[in-house]
Amino acid sequence: MRTKYCVVAVILLVATGTASSLTDPFVGRWVLNPGLSKYPSGTCPRRMVIEMESVGDGIHYRSETKYANGVTAHSEYTADYNGNQSLVMGNRGMLFPVSLKRSNSHLVLASYTKGLQVVATSRRVVSKDGRRMTITTMSKNSLGADVLTVGVYEKQRDGH
Repeated sequence: MRTKYCVVAVILLVATGTASSLTDPFVGRWVLNPGLSKYPSGTCPRRMVIEMESVGDGIHYRSETKYANGVTAHSEYTADYNGNQSLVMGNRGMLFPVSLKRSNSHLVLASYTKGLQVVATSRRVVSKDGRRMTITTMSKNSLGADVLTVGVYEKQRDGH
C-alpha cells in the first residue's frame, strides 16, 4: 500500500513539472530576429539565442550572443517569479543581479540592479500564439542618457 502511494506521488510530481513547462509560454529556445529588432546603431547582436526552462516557481535562463565584431557573451541564472534578486553569471564573472515578476502568463517584468539602484528594466512579452517574444529594455548609457532596445525573438520548434 505504501509503495502504491509513493508511485502516485512520483507520477503527480512528474506530471506537474511537465504541465508547467508545457503551459509556460516562456519555456523554450528563442532566436533573435535582428531585422525586426531595434537597437542603438551598431549594437544589435549578429546572433542571440535564449533558452529558458521551467524550474520550481520560475525559470533557468541561458543566453549566447555573438556580435558583429566577433565578441561573444554568455549569461545564465535561475530565478523565481517572486521579485527576489538572483545572481547572473556571465563569461566574465558575475553580472548585475536580476529580479523577475510575472504579471500574467505572457508578461514578465525584469529588473537589474547595481548596489541598491535599478540600472535596467525589461518587459518580456510572449505573443498569444506563443511563437514570438519581444523584450523591451530601458537602461542608461555611460553618459546617463536613456537607451531603449527592443529584441524580437522567434521560438524554435523541436529539432531547431
